[in-house]
Amino acid sequence: MPWDQFAKLMADLFNDEPGKPGRPHWPIVTMLRILMLKKWFGLSDVQAEDQIRDRLCFRRFLKLSLEDRTPDHSTIRLFNQRVRQSGHVSTFFDAVKAEMDRQGLIVKEGSVIDAVIIEAPRGTFQKDGSTTRDPVASFTTKRGRTHFGYRAHMKTNTGGVILDYIFDTARVSEHSHADDLIGDEPIALYADSGYMKKERSEALTARGAFAGIIFRRVRGQKELRPEQSAHNKLCAKIRAVVEHPFGWMKQMGHKIRYRGAHNNGADWGLMATACNLKKIPSLIRKHKPPRAIVA
Repeated sequence: MPWDQFAKLMADLFNDEPGKPGRPHWPIVTMLRILMLKKWFGLSDVQAEDQIRDRLCFRRFLKLSLEDRTPDHSTIRLFNQRVRQSGHVSTFFDAVKAEMDRQGLIVKEGSVIDAVIIEAPRGTFQKDGSTTRDPVASFTTKRGRTHFGYRAHMKTNTGGVILDYIFDTARVSEHSHADDLIGDEPIALYADSGYMKKERSEALTARGAFAGIIFRRVRGQKELRPEQSAHNKLCAKIRAVVEHPFGWMKQMGHKIRYRGAHNNGADWGLMATACNLKKIPSLIRKHKPPRAIVA
């Protein structure tokens, strides 16, 4: 990956005017790599500082020798904050995706959409009436259970590469952002039954795209028709790929760390970028032409 090019896109993160007082900042490319290490290994800022100092493989990835000094946890925290507040998370995500596409790692065989609820702390109420609860997070009900937090809406290709995401409060349903994510998908769209909508399927079919949305029984229908069951079985296998990024993020301990949609949405974007970067080695192996057999 052209990390130096990614860093150049964020050159305005710091004011590098000649003669500016203070210590020079760490190279953006080094700090970007650190943010990805944090996501790949589920590290806090303090843990990242310790691991970078102690693990040789981390130093190699960061292009640091054994004699080079390493950033402390406060430097890592402040850079993370600067990236989140700058709006450059989407810049980074788009640049990584564009490079993957340039290398032929994004297969265009259709898209898969889904959404996941991310729980936020419900907070406590103080005696003066104030609360520590996130004012933007909201309540929603799913399968009879009440949740409080945010909802991440995501689109992947059929290989599990994240193509787009929208981060919103939990009470905003899957339907609200579905069409924004689908866009002008020309080949196929796979989704669970929560996205079933006659107009949506008709719009996909009208432009020649396969509507791979899982059927559910409608009012008055005792069971699905045989062709609907066959359709669901076919689509379920493909639709499941969108669960892989969600599963990995959960495994890495992704949770709501901040207050407000902007910071949490940016943190989700960094996680999505890390997920795509993590997939690159397996995608290269998958798309690498087989070696010729020498007799």
